[in-house]
Amino acid sequence: MSQSLSFPQSLTYLQQQSAPADAADALERAAAFYQQQLPRHPEALRYLERRGVHDPALIEELRIGYAPGGNLRRHLTDQGYSLESLQRAGLVNLQGCDAFHRRVVLPCCQDTQVVNLYGRSIGAAFPHRFLPGPKGGLFAWESVCHFSTLILVEGPLDLAVLWQAGFRNTTCAFGTHLTPLQFHQLSEQPDRPVYIVFDEDENQAGRRSACQLARRLATASVPARVVHLPAGQDPNSYVVAGATAADFAACLAGAQQI
Repeated sequence: MSQSLSFPQSLTYLQQQSAPADAADALERAAAFYQQQLPRHPEALRYLERRGVHDPALIEELRIGYAPGGNLRRHLTDQGYSLESLQRAGLVNLQGCDAFHRRVVLPCCQDTQVVNLYGRSIGAAFPHRFLPGPKGGLFAWESVCHFSTLILVEGPLDLAVLWQAGFRNTTCAFGTHLTPLQFHQLSEQPDRPVYIVFDEDENQAGRRSACQLARRLATASVPARVVHLPAGQDPNSYVVAGATAADFAACLAGAQQI
């Protein structure tokens, strides 16, 4: 009360003073909140089903969530976070709205700590969104790093359908441009083969990026192979279109070493 505040203002002040200062903790709590929301929103579950992701155990393992919009701010401010801190983190925009509104959300981690969030729009908004700051290492790296061969894809939904098909040695970089950390992870075991399965875009941008990455890995003594899918396909659409695990294994077998 020494701040000359009213009683409600004093409560708000005390909440802000005791608010968790660790941004990683805020991201962890946001990711957990989004996970809780997913089963409550049929539109998000229908989206995942259309994208071929249907195994409840896998959805839980990958910590897939959903941002319906309007609830995250209240949830986190009730836990002691100020609106300003949520805006600085990028979780809430300047209007006070959830930045991931109507997006399927997955946590991006580094050394098991959530360092960012990835949102995939289920509506007409721009498909991909990250919070400001680094996106962390390769997705699900702690589950993948012990394999003797690796499969690298662009996005987490590509990874999800391949994990469902039994290719648990798959990881993703959230795009075709690897960060220094992600490249280090791929090359930390020099003799471990990496199969690069990027999107088969009409303009062949994915193919070019895959070949460039394969050459970079080769300079680090990593045997890299570029996997070719049918024209216009990515791993997710290939599986959704009816490709089996045997079909994908045949693509891996026919991969081109650079």
